[in-house]
Amino acid sequence: MIDGKTELIAHLGWPTHAFKAPMIYNPYFEAVGVNAVVVPMGCPPESFPQVLLGVFALQNVRGALITMPHKVSVVELLDEVTPTVKVAGSCNAVKRLPDGRLAGDMFDGEGFVRGVERKGLRLQGASALVVGSGGVGSAIAASLAAAGAATLALVDVNEASAEALAQRLRREYPALAVRTGSRDPAAFDLVVNATPLGMQAGDPLPVDVARIDPRSFVGEVVMKNEITPFLAAAQARGCRVQVGTDMLFEMIPAYLEFFGFPPATPETLRSHARIAY
Repeated sequence: MIDGKTELIAHLGWPTHAFKAPMIYNPYFEAVGVNAVVVPMGCPPESFPQVLLGVFALQNVRGALITMPHKVSVVELLDEVTPTVKVAGSCNAVKRLPDGRLAGDMFDGEGFVRGVERKGLRLQGASALVVGSGGVGSAIAASLAAAGAATLALVDVNEASAEALAQRLRREYPALAVRTGSRDPAAFDLVVNATPLGMQAGDPLPVDVARIDPRSFVGEVVMKNEITPFLAAAQARGCRVQVGTDMLFEMIPAYLEFFGFPPATPETLRSHARIAY
């Protein structure tokens, strides 16, 4: 029930058809009696700066979830960011501070890392290939480094983006081996698709799956379908996988804390979620 006391969380991205977060947050809020609602707001890139400021001019807005393609561009619009945002170069959560300034944090990487570790992948000393150096890919790479990965390979259609991320990682984690340029997935402990490939029918796979070692773990960020073509191909190779929505369930507890809502576990969120594809 939405009423005059309902607080809003704007879910800003473009396009909105693959959004899954409202199907997790809103049933949870209803179940525990929190008078708040997550509202998808389709915002193309050229409108984003004015939309973000307009949203936070509303006094019943608790915060904003930021998703593709705005996770990188939002950073320069904020007054305060965490060290994680500085390393990742991207942000997926914004709130208004008591003095009116906008503060941002990034939870994509933390959610992804929590998920694969809970599935038994040991990241300390591991090697990983992260395909995609945009907002989500940068966040995952930063969190993998923080979790103790020894080697990271980064690749992006925009080579400058991958190299810029590599330089930020080298500054923050001088012992980390970072390389760029090759999307060959052979011999990695973890292979991550952090691109939009898989959102549209007919998209090519992000890497040559035939080159992935069956002992590798494969992770996905696309949430349009639970098992994307990439994950289906990886499973056929014998790989363990993590679906895109797992990252959401693992990161939402951190989001709730950031926005000042009651805490929740991933298991509680799953018990109330109404995910549809």
